[in-house]
Amino acid sequence: MRVLIVEDEAEMAGAIRDGLRLEAIAADIAGDGDTALELLSINTYDIAVLDRDIPGPSGDEIAKRIVASGSGMPILMLTAADRLDDKASGFELGADDYLTKPFDLRELVLRLRALDRRRGHKRPPVHELAGLRLDPFRREVYRDGRYVALTRKQFAVLEVLMAAEGGIVSAEELLERAWDENADPFTNAVRITVSALRKRLGEPWLIATVAGVGYRIEDGDGG
Repeated sequence: MRVLIVEDEAEMAGAIRDGLRLEAIAADIAGDGDTALELLSINTYDIAVLDRDIPGPSGDEIAKRIVASGSGMPILMLTAADRLDDKASGFELGADDYLTKPFDLRELVLRLRALDRRRGHKRPPVHELAGLRLDPFRREVYRDGRYVALTRKQFAVLEVLMAAEGGIVSAEELLERAWDENADPFTNAVRITVSALRKRLGEPWLIATVAGVGYRIEDGDGG
């Protein structure tokens, strides 16, 4: 399990990280909101542990961003506040659990493991097609057992194509499902991303272009 600890009290954050390591739980630390958002953009975490009162974007703002991303990452809030209203507002933001400071490290470990088990039951199915294996939960792609590193956008496009199970997916549908609502419908972003994805997956090409219709995954040369 890998967790992100967002806590501006350096001594406490270090103690949490060291304690979690003894429990075989890897932890990264962010001392402010900006660092937390940067780490979330480049790493994949199983759970986020958020202190609500931190410099920069608050723990509440980070929770909103995590929920909006659609990653399904569980959120455990840390706070010195013990009032019911504070807890209620945290849950409304999308928190899955709440721990009031000061707390026992053992309790944190138990809550993290409970959240991880609960998330495991909700894991989306792994897609396998034409020698490709895409795991949406771990955000990993393998081709014939070889790991393929993809950007977030490439992963999103491949996920849509694989979910179609060999069916044709139009450029418009890819734009709708792999980009946000602000995407320009006249952009060539889909073509560029598919081309880069095809190269990342390697030869023989697996993504076929169906002229005037869209794209599909097939065995052998796709053209």
